[in-house]
Amino acid sequence: MKSFQGVGVSAGIAIGPVQVLHTANEAVIRRVVEDPQAEVERFRAAQTTAIQQLGVIRDSTAAKLGEGKAELFDTHRLMLRDPEYVSSIEDLIMSSSVNAEFAVNSTMEQFAAMFEAMDNSYMQARASDIRDVSQRVIDILGNRDGNDSTVQGSGHIVAAEDLAPSETVQLDRSAVLGFVTEQGSSNSHTAILARTMGLPVVIGVHKGFESSDTGEMMVVDGSTGTVIIDPDDATLQQYREKQSGFEEHVRLLQKLKGQATRTSTGQTVRLYANIGRPSDVTAVLANDGEGIGLFRSEFLYLESADFPTEEYQFEAYREVAQKMGDRLVVIRTLDIGADKQADYFGLEHEDNPALGYRAIRICLTQPEIFKVQLRALLRASAYGNIAVMFPMITSVSEVREAKGILSQVKSELRAAHVRFNEDIAVGIMIETPASVIMADELAAEVDFFSIGTNDLTQYTLACDRQNPNLGRFADPHSPAVLRMIDMTVKAAHDHGIWCGICGELGADVALTDTFLDMGIDELSVSPKSILPLREAIRKR
Repeated sequence: MKSFQGVGVSAGIAIGPVQVLHTANEAVIRRVVEDPQAEVERFRAAQTTAIQQLGVIRDSTAAKLGEGKAELFDTHRLMLRDPEYVSSIEDLIMSSSVNAEFAVNSTMEQFAAMFEAMDNSYMQARASDIRDVSQRVIDILGNRDGNDSTVQGSGHIVAAEDLAPSETVQLDRSAVLGFVTEQGSSNSHTAILARTMGLPVVIGVHKGFESSDTGEMMVVDGSTGTVIIDPDDATLQQYREKQSGFEEHVRLLQKLKGQATRTSTGQTVRLYANIGRPSDVTAVLANDGEGIGLFRSEFLYLESADFPTEEYQFEAYREVAQKMGDRLVVIRTLDIGADKQADYFGLEHEDNPALGYRAIRICLTQPEIFKVQLRALLRASAYGNIAVMFPMITSVSEVREAKGILSQVKSELRAAHVRFNEDIAVGIMIETPASVIMADELAAEVDFFSIGTNDLTQYTLACDRQNPNLGRFADPHSPAVLRMIDMTVKAAHDHGIWCGICGELGADVALTDTFLDMGIDELSVSPKSILPLREAIRKR
């Protein structure tokens, strides 16, 4: 019996024979070509074929997993058309007279390194997407398939160095029990797709699977990140019992759909969801979310090559509002900067970006950008129950200035006879010690508070949350952080407004009783955390 530890990214237990897949990617050789223009045309032909292939995968994904997950492959096709990406390849071919494979590979490494160097884990995970689409083009140029084998038979666990999103979505759900990879990221599209498919997954197992492992019995625990090859009888029985327990728990959670989020003593808490794009609404509804407490609108910017237009944003906000019906949708205004960077903003390098030019500071300094978003947001408010929320607030003057710009936009829309909700609720993020200290005065200016515990922990404890060396110091359970939350809730209630939590701490069931004692009104969490949290609250 051999046991390995990785990172569990999709819960569940898989037990079955393993099939090891080895990628067939060959080393890309640099060759000098006599006709660079002909090589550019060869690249363009491969690019067209790759886009067509991704179109087929996109349609297949839509049929199996829904339109929301299929949007990933629309993004992949856009990557292959990205002017900067294409020009980098073609310029290298023309300037250095190199073969198309080498030019694509060089550009892939350049772009992947750029993503991997970013502080934001979501953007770091996009490196795998650029590698996926680029490798597809390289394989087409070399008349190769990406893998040297496919899953044979049924009831297998797949082990691989890594799996690209396009490979993951093409796995036969009826044949594959789960998978384990040596590389990968919990924020990668591969992990996201696996969770949607309901497959137990463990990544980061630095084992180096051999072909000889194929056929061996394997256990994959997607909750703990444990992987066991050739388990003994006692271990196998232990995990079979754990598997049965997990499946029974999932069935019981489904019975909580439609049930009130209420304690045995009658205390009610609203359970909302955090999302980053319109396609995420499907998961919110599937998990019985009572609303959306945080729509991270910055992802509309991060996934665009230029400033997203008013119309583009309007369509996104309207789509979410309409899908959610009467349920509240809280849209956080642009929170770019710090660990979320978009090149077209032209932001200068900062030694300490977490304390720098970000979020509401950008919006108030560049109101022309802010107004575009507010117009889109207000227009969408005519189609559902939308609220607006300003991030990174530290003073009353910032709130008043932001509300003043919102009033200007309302006046412009009225003059143009454009419909919007005149009484749209306005809230702020409480994520700095300054906003906690000023909560009494801030509460008089807005309709609600939402506590961003990720940044509040960082700023309260003076610990950079991106720094892996500070794990034991950046304790979100710190009495200082909890006292900050309690002070905020009391200030909100003293002024008759509601207060929620939209940081990761909201899903921590170890603190659910603490938050209930504080009188928290709302918890906004990832969609998959809604039913387990409802279970914990109803047991109170």
